Amino acid sequence: MRENEGSISHKMAGQKSPDSVDTAVNARLETQPQGWVFAPDVFFGLGRRPAVDMALATQLLRGHIRRLARGIYGRPKTHPQPGLLSPSMEALAEALKGRDAIRLQPSGAQAANLLGKSEVVPMRVDLLTDGISRHVKIGQREIVLKQTAPRNTAAAGRVSGTVIQALRWLGAQHVEDGAINALKLRLNEGGKRTFLKDIRYAPAWVGKLTRIIAQAHTHA
Repeated sequence: MRENEGSISHKMAGQKSPDSVDTAVNARLETQPQGWVFAPDVFFGLGRRPAVDMALATQLLRGHIRRLARGIYGRPKTHPQPGLLSPSMEALAEALKGRDAIRLQPSGAQAANLLGKSEVVPMRVDLLTDGISRHVKIGQREIVLKQTAPRNTAAAGRVSGTVIQALRWLGAQHVEDGAINALKLRLNEGGKRTFLKDIRYAPAWVGKLTRIIAQAHTHA
């Protein structure tokens, strides 16, 4: 009996109490900027999942964080005039990637917007994914995840992937010299090398532009 009690005590000693997990979660939150968006998995190293979920529930009650969508939270950020600010769609997408362990690639107008080639700030953002297709509502905004072929997300997380999707959206007939010159400025030496490697994931006409953009940067 004593041996069993000792074994139980040893196991309990190796587990963090809910209070200690709450303290650890709060401490890590304090190191993050206002507006930070995250999924619970970023805290799993601090304790068991039930304890982390309990700590996040406590942080919600205290008003230290807010729930943006299922499994997505954020630190509130306010402004004197508009008040509570909404997080960027890019930050929300990063949290979704962590929550679901998926790849996400901006596509269409969203890709062009990230490169400064579109003035549109859409309430709906379309992202290509290697996960399942679904809609995620964040307040009045919406993130639409579209399942796609693996080659379309192969360069996800790299500027080359965004450039490829932006060029596809603009279309071969609408890519002007000004657009090409603007895209040259997005590449440093490391980006140029990666861009050239990622040509294989692009349509042939995009591949030709990719070489012009990357090689011209080399001689700039």
